[in-house]
Amino acid sequence: MRSSSTAKKSRAESRAVRQLEAVRRAVAPLAPPVSSFEASIRSTPFRILVSVLLSARTQDPVTEKAAARLFAMADTPGKMALLSEAEIARLIFPVGFYRTKARHIRAICRELGGGGRVPQTLDGLLRLPGIGRKSANLVLALAFSRAAIAVDTHVFRISRRLGWTVGRTPVEVEKELKGLFPRRKWSEVNQVLVGFGQTICRPIGPRCAECPLERECPSSIVTRNA
Repeated sequence: MRSSSTAKKSRAESRAVRQLEAVRRAVAPLAPPVSSFEASIRSTPFRILVSVLLSARTQDPVTEKAAARLFAMADTPGKMALLSEAEIARLIFPVGFYRTKARHIRAICRELGGGGRVPQTLDGLLRLPGIGRKSANLVLALAFSRAAIAVDTHVFRISRRLGWTVGRTPVEVEKELKGLFPRRKWSEVNQVLVGFGQTICRPIGPRCAECPLERECPSSIVTRNA
């Protein structure tokens, strides 16, 4: 016989999975920018790594165009390492912090060397210049189909709005989400919630009337930032 805590966890997991699927179905027809962005960068782990780095603090359509310009000029670590920081910065402008990102990209290319093999572990990715935990988890999910949850601003905000998490830091929220969702669902969380945040559950002026979870979301009447 299952303990009450196990049964409670099972109910919470089932509810969260159902809600995630409801959000996925609602968002898919809206073609959120994240869907186009992720489809455009999936060719190689290196392209995914650089594109994810570029995406920090930058809207997906801007990142997508910047990545296309950069990879049209140099599509391997060896070729990209031959570009100067100024050339890389010019190609990726106007992504946020483009000069700093140009420096990180050049350093990453030099570190990867001629082989150009992107690390396939969280620790390995975190050792690369400019790659934080969110970016590393996203690369693991997109490039290597690893079970990982990348907690960006959308995931952090929405998971708290829905009552899935209460953590005050991205690391705490990541841990809570991993405890809530079955491992097979981890890699879906970021894409679904980012698309949700771009279209319906926006940070300011959320479209609660269009939300499939309006009746059960504890924040459905909130009109300010959660």
